[in-house]
Amino acid sequence: MSSIPAATPHTPAPAALPAAGPADARFGPTHQLILLLAFLGLGAGLFTTGTPMNSVFTLLGGCGAIGAATITTAGGGRRLARALAEAALRAAVGQ
Repeated sequence: MSSIPAATPHTPAPAALPAAGPADARFGPTHQLILLLAFLGLGAGLFTTGTPMNSVFTLLGGCGAIGAATITTAGGGRRLARALAEAALRAAVGQ
């Protein structure tokens, strides 16, 4: 026999990874825990430096609102974001 190895059957290439889903589907429990700890640490740090509680809540609320808006927009929730913006605009106008 020769020293040439026997031909192995051709194996198909692995299928491509599926496209990433909406941002909210990729936002798992680990990410939520990390953000929760970051918010707790930020709030505790601000409080220990003498920042008034009203300012701490305002800053953390603003961070949360920006994060929620980012996840909504990135996750394909543009219709939801548009509806919320329209409702906020109507409330500001007084309709």
